[in-house]
Amino acid sequence: MPTIQIETEQLVNAALQLSPPELEQLVARLQQLRRQTSVPRLSAKESKLLRQINQGAPAELQQRFEALRKKRRRAKLSRPEQQELLMLTQQMEQLDVERLQRLTQLAELRQVSLPTLMQQLGIEPPEPEYD
Repeated sequence: MPTIQIETEQLVNAALQLSPPELEQLVARLQQLRRQTSVPRLSAKESKLLRQINQGAPAELQQRFEALRKKRRRAKLSRPEQQELLMLTQQMEQLDVERLQRLTQLAELRQVSLPTLMQQLGIEPPEPEYD
């Protein structure tokens, strides 16, 4: 598409010649153009990291983990369930480590500290659990 040099005043004069529906359509298109150019775009790497950060643990893993923790608090875990909970705890901790690594990568990419990034994303550090 060729580039055309047009002064702002020429555009305004041309717009004055439009019918009201055409003018409304032009205004809508200009507003859309402004939104597209003013919205900061994420790089592909940032988008990928954010998707991974927000993914969370698989639902089945999370549900089983919580069920076994709840049962442990009631002192009702069998020996095999204790072993399963230990294995699930290790998996959950590994997911946390991977999430923290991705948060760190994103902070480096954006050139901010990890606490600043977490604040920007609305991520609160988890409360310690003593059960």
